[in-house]
Amino acid sequence: MAINVKAGWPLQVNPNAPENSLERKQPAFEDGLDIPHPSRYYSREFMEKEWRHLWPRVWLLAGVVSDAPQEGDYFTFEFGPESFLLVRQADGKFKAFYNVCPHRGNRIALNERGSVSHFTCSFHGWEFRCDGKLKSVTDEETFQPKLIRHRPGMTEIRCDVLGGIIFINMDGKAPPLREHIGLPPGYIENYEIEEMNVVHHVRSEWAANWKTGVDAFYETYHLPFVHPQTQTVMEDFSQYDLYPNGASRMIVPLCTKSHRVGDQDSVDAGLRFMMKDAGMNPDTYAGNAQGVREAVQRSKRARAQKLGLTHYEKFTDGQLTDSWATGIFPNVQIGMHPEGVFIMRFVPHATDPEKFDYDTMILYRHVNDKDYTVPAWMGLPAGIDVTGQTRPNIKHVPIGVKPELGEVLDQDSDLLPIVQKGLRSRGFRGPLWSEQETRVRHYQREIDRYLNGEK
Repeated sequence: MAINVKAGWPLQVNPNAPENSLERKQPAFEDGLDIPHPSRYYSREFMEKEWRHLWPRVWLLAGVVSDAPQEGDYFTFEFGPESFLLVRQADGKFKAFYNVCPHRGNRIALNERGSVSHFTCSFHGWEFRCDGKLKSVTDEETFQPKLIRHRPGMTEIRCDVLGGIIFINMDGKAPPLREHIGLPPGYIENYEIEEMNVVHHVRSEWAANWKTGVDAFYETYHLPFVHPQTQTVMEDFSQYDLYPNGASRMIVPLCTKSHRVGDQDSVDAGLRFMMKDAGMNPDTYAGNAQGVREAVQRSKRARAQKLGLTHYEKFTDGQLTDSWATGIFPNVQIGMHPEGVFIMRFVPHATDPEKFDYDTMILYRHVNDKDYTVPAWMGLPAGIDVTGQTRPNIKHVPIGVKPELGEVLDQDSDLLPIVQKGLRSRGFRGPLWSEQETRVRHYQREIDRYLNGEK
């Protein structure tokens, strides 16, 4: 049965959710009320601590399985100063390597993706099999035998897959992936991301620290002021939930008006758009604004049954409308919907603590129905191939250029460089996080645990 949101603080999307329901409000975490020094957002010393004590020790989201469906398919993943090579193996599994030749340090794979029977270094022609082992050395007889007796191959790193998403760990000492992620079983897997394909991929450089980016996307407190156009289509009081190891989520009720809007009854253009976006004909809807969310849920459920989309049976009614914005520590947020997911990675710059790459992928489960698509907030451009037959190239957007990610996300790209400048002010003494910003406090505390030696 669909539950209409009763906005109040703290918000519970479904107060009657069973104890074992993934929708149920989670118990609070004790993360304290310490105010961190703002230098964590701009200090080179802090950035270097992250490179030593954080990034090598965590699981990093490197890609998705649909990007390398066949044996020998590969893609690269750029992260700060490092480049990684992910390769589909003969047994269907993945291996991950540093994208570097052991001979003289040249990059082995120079393209973002491809398919090969083996890899050849473009510098001196050394060859490597897809499993990373050395295949041949050019003019091997000119080397002292003991120098290459160990048959130097590509350096392999730990790699694992969960729910169609590929993760890597550099130092090989992180807890098992499932434990590190901290989310309950089925949370990610129910969306069947392995059945989705990347249909849009943008990597834009922003003039801010990577944590400035995560902070902004981990709360909806800012919606009425940065994105006022959202007030008639979503509630900005979200349900915030914290999980172990820095993980978190916020359930953002969509197809409903914010509690701040005085007129809670009229069905305006925004809600009509949301109904149309869900495949409904708004002209046939006879209810008021407060009934739109439930009507969209019923419509989506009926459409899924008609189209034979059985994975919808795993979802609560709320999951059919709401965005489950899910944070995977330390630098990922995934907007999760049955139709598709929006993966955000906040990738630190290699040398500058006041720059990061906002790497976004829209994944879509193609259905042969013109009215079936991902939610409009994802900013999927019109006219692109969504069948999954063509993997789009990554669109690289330099700093200072509007990334054209859609109205809402472009507003964030305008805001964050301004916030970053303010963080450096002598008048700013550190962030004061409200209970609407518990997700921010939670992952920031987890960073401190890594940097302080508690983990």
